[in-house]
This record gives sequence, structure tokens and C-alpha cells, in this order.
Amino acid sequence: MDLRFKEIPQMNEIIKLFDYPKHTVKEISNEIIEKYRQKILTTDESFSKDDIINDIEKALLDHSSYSLVNTINATGVILHTNLGRAVLSKNAIDRIIDIAKSYSNLEYNIDKGKRGSRYTHLVDTIKKITNCEDAIIVNNNAAAVFLILNTFCKDKDVIISRGELVEIGDSFRISEIMKQSGANLIEVGATNRTHLIDYENAITEDTSAIIKVHTSNYKIMGFSEEVLANELKDITDEKNLYLFEDLGSGSLIDYSEYGLSYERTVQKCIEDGVDLVSFSCDKMIGASQGGIICGKKELIAKIKKNQLLRAFRVGKLTLAAVEATLISYLDEKNAKKEIPTARMISLSKDEIKEKADKLYNMLNDIKGIDIKIEESRSKVGGGAYPIDTLYSLSIAIYDKDLDKLEKHLRLSKYHIISTVHDDKLYLDVRTIFEDEFEKIKEVLIDYYE
Repeated sequence: MDLRFKEIPQMNEIIKLFDYPKHTVKEISNEIIEKYRQKILTTDESFSKDDIINDIEKALLDHSSYSLVNTINATGVILHTNLGRAVLSKNAIDRIIDIAKSYSNLEYNIDKGKRGSRYTHLVDTIKKITNCEDAIIVNNNAAAVFLILNTFCKDKDVIISRGELVEIGDSFRISEIMKQSGANLIEVGATNRTHLIDYENAITEDTSAIIKVHTSNYKIMGFSEEVLANELKDITDEKNLYLFEDLGSGSLIDYSEYGLSYERTVQKCIEDGVDLVSFSCDKMIGASQGGIICGKKELIAKIKKNQLLRAFRVGKLTLAAVEATLISYLDEKNAKKEIPTARMISLSKDEIKEKADKLYNMLNDIKGIDIKIEESRSKVGGGAYPIDTLYSLSIAIYDKDLDKLEKHLRLSKYHIISTVHDDKLYLDVRTIFEDEFEKIKEVLIDYYE
């Protein structure tokens, strides 16, 4: 018998060494021990019991019982759908903790001492920001669109431009959501050009509404034309129809001064007389997942009576996060300072350079690393600004095995997500927080040294 087998510790001995759940220690220890058994069978390499214990300890430290874990976003995509979209502000996080650790007035009217409604908590803030008459929040924007159409257009016709029949993430199509709501979809115009007369000619006695849909994730360029909401308003008023707008990612700030093209804001939709506008909370707004519907008071009241609303309602933690985020928008300067999404979009070139220089100086001391600062282009992501990019800087790492380096970063305990192209690995500093710099350095030291 190979004497090395005697170096393999007993499971009872291993379990006593570590303050982890027993099943976790057993699972990881068995994996490590099996590797050492195979080493005995296939090599002459020597090892000690301490080597095995050390490997088990390292594996336990790297292991998480949770499936959902933190990552470091070094891709330059601010609203990265695969990485959880918006990062919450400190105000939102603090508010979640405050609400979560105690009871709350979620559905209790403190002034009257009786049952209240969860749909009252955000309304005043949304009204102040957008100048709408009323608002309601549901669990995402798809639910918001569904509820609008189900409430007002079930078994009736809804007119939409063919150029706005979008497909959002994971193959969800706006046309299918509309059909599931019970509305009859009436497509008008061509993919690239829709005219006012197309809408007018499609109106019949069965028509209930016209809907505008933001073209998330793509842009029709060149020989194209669309009819704006303010142009449709005259028709809907004359024919006594509803005018709805699905703004998709939504925005409460005009970011055109930061190098992005102009995008309609929620405020502009309300100003143009749109009856109801819906938008996401976890994209341009920078909060947790949710969908907000705002607009005419009498229409919001009808949505609240829809029995399906309960299936799409949000919990107290979502309300806490979204309310805290929206409060920052009462002062646009505060929003750009306090909300990570707004902050990352509005970073100046000097601020980007300062971050890049700091990270470069930290990493350049690592023995064996070959890096330089290169200009790169960041994206907003989340379906917003599909063709726009933002000036940024990245740490470009040259390495003989980029796939191995990328995997090492990704599978490290900090799960650093990078991009590889043009024979280099890139870490875009726009989406990396400064308190993550040391973590990146730690992982790269482990790789190179």
C-alpha cells in the first residue's frame, strides 16, 4: 500500500477543524481528498496531511453557500443585465436595512390608525419629480405595460408602429405581452417609417388606444421616420382614445451634456400629454427592479381596481429602495452624486483619468505583469442608448494566456468580470468602484506572483 494514503485525514478530524456547516465541509473535503487520491494513483509527488488541510481551508474560504454572489464589473457596461443592472445608492441600501430590521407601515395608515395601502408610499415623490397627477409601482415594466393594456384595452384594438415591436431580454416580445393582456394588436406603418396618416387610417370604432414603445437595445437609422407622442395627442384627443407610452429604461435626467444623444425623459412624456407612461426602476433610474406607471389620476385609480394588480405588486424592500432613490432626484445635482448609475454616466474625463492612474499605479508594482492605460468606450446598457458610447479608460493587460487570466479573475473569490479582445484583457475603470481596486490587485498578485 502506498504510504501516502496515510496522509489523508479522517473526515471526523477535518470536521472538528472548521467552523462551517458539516455538509459543506464534507462536500468540499471529499472533492479535495479525491484529487489527492488521484495524485497518488497517477504521480510520485509527495505531500503531507497539512497540504490537504490547507487546500480544504482555502476551498472553504472561496466557497459560498449562496448562489447569488457579488461580482466586480470591469466591463464598462454600467447597466449590465447579466450582472444585476443598477447598483443601489447608499441611501437606498441604508433605507432597506432600516425597513427590513423592523415592522413598518407597509399597509397601515398611521394617521387614521387603520389599514392603509402600499401604493401610497412613492406617489408624492414621483408627482414632484414628473409633474404627473398620480402613480403606481409594480414589479417590472413588462408588468406595467401588461396592466395598462389589460385595464383599458382588453378585447379592444391598440395601434402600434411596426418599428416599435421590440423584443426585450430573454426573447420576451412586446407584441406577445400585449396579446396576453387581451388587447388586439394593430400594426401600422413599415419597420423603418411610420407616418401620422398610418395611425389615422387604422382607427375604427373598436380602437381603444395608441401606444408608443421605446426601441430598447436598437435604433433604426438612415431612411426612417416616426410620429412623436405630442403629434399623436391631437388624434387621441379628437377620437377620444388613450395615449400610452412605454418608455422602457426610462430616465429622469437628460444626459446629452455627457456625450449621449437626447432621450425622452419621463417629465417630457407627461408634458406632452401622454395619458400613462411606464418605465423601469432598475435601469436609468438606478434603483431596484420595479416598474412605475404615472399619469392621469382617474386612470391610475382604475388600474388599482384591476384584480391582476396583486400578482404584480412589490414588497416593502423594493418600496424602500425605490423611494430612497427617487428622493435623490428631487435635486438633480444630488442624484448625480448619490446614485451610482447617474454618477458613472456623468463622470468627467478628468475623473476617469484619475481613477485609471490610481489603479495603474497599484497594479504596475506587481512582479511580472505587463499593463498600460488605453482609451476605451463604455456603454450605458440595460437597453438604453443602444448605439451611444462614453469615453473611458481601461487597464489593458498583456498576457501569454489571456483565457487563463480571464478565467482566474472570473473564478476568484471576488469574481472579476473583464473583457478580452485585440490580444489584451481590459479592465474598464468607469464601472469599477475604488474600494474594489485592492481586491483586483490581490487577485492579480495571486496570478502573477
